[in-house]
Amino acid sequence: MRYLRELKDGEAVTAVYLCKQKTSGKSKFDKTYYSLVLQDKTGTMDCKIWDLTNDIEHFEANDYIKVEGVVSTYRDALQMTVKKARRANEGEYDPGDYMPVTRKNIDEMYSQLTALIGTVQNQYLRALLDSFFVEDEDFIKRFKVHSAAKSIHHGFIGGLLQHSLAVAKLCDFMAVQYPEMNRDLVVTAAICHDIGKLEELAPFPVNDYTDDGNFLGHIVIGAMMVRDRIANIPGFPGMLEQELLHCILSHHGELEYGSPKKPELLEAVALSFADNTDAKLETFIEAIGAQEGAKGWLGYNKMFEANIRKTE
Repeated sequence: MRYLRELKDGEAVTAVYLCKQKTSGKSKFDKTYYSLVLQDKTGTMDCKIWDLTNDIEHFEANDYIKVEGVVSTYRDALQMTVKKARRANEGEYDPGDYMPVTRKNIDEMYSQLTALIGTVQNQYLRALLDSFFVEDEDFIKRFKVHSAAKSIHHGFIGGLLQHSLAVAKLCDFMAVQYPEMNRDLVVTAAICHDIGKLEELAPFPVNDYTDDGNFLGHIVIGAMMVRDRIANIPGFPGMLEQELLHCILSHHGELEYGSPKKPELLEAVALSFADNTDAKLETFIEAIGAQEGAKGWLGYNKMFEANIRKTE
């Protein structure tokens, strides 16, 4: 297997990749071409099929395809020009080579998450967490392997779990430093803050926005999921429900970042900072990992609006 991250400028390639996207376009000479995004577990690469000859057989997005092509540099990024392409036959590929996956152990992370849930003292918040993360086998199965994003950060198998655990740990730490904070509330909100991504994003290999994701977004979906589950917990205090929903609805911190509300509780402020911290640090780590072996300055990064560098 020749992984995309290993490819170099000028290299000829014959390999199987997952066709993540396929669109057609017209050149300035009115000639039809295909624009592809190929994927394996190390990342993605933009590709072009300029000549639609008999060597380009029929395939669709989310097919595994065997390609022959040449890698070149275009606008400071690698791009492949594909000369031959066909659907790959069963046995020519291992699906595990094409799905990006967390670098951490999924079962160990989930054990840490359930251990943290076990420290929540409020009986109603604990019942809510247990209903999702301990008792709901279908939810657990999906949550453990789901992505947390289409592309920006934690966009890999286990990404949702990794991100949720990290945010919950950060909130737990902040609750110790600031005892005025309702620790059970902020930890519960952190663990639940992104569960709407289970419905916002389709599972791998698609990992793209669903209709619900496009219409509602994960923040609203997650708040709805929590409210529906609370309705089945007798005696759940109304104000506690409102506080928890507010933390979830405001966890992006700013209206322009997609939050329906800005944080109005100490716990909501802490959650928004923890969410932003983990997202940005993971983005930086992924940017470094995308240029494995590179030294010195790594180039301009849009999120950080700066030329970034790995510490020596």
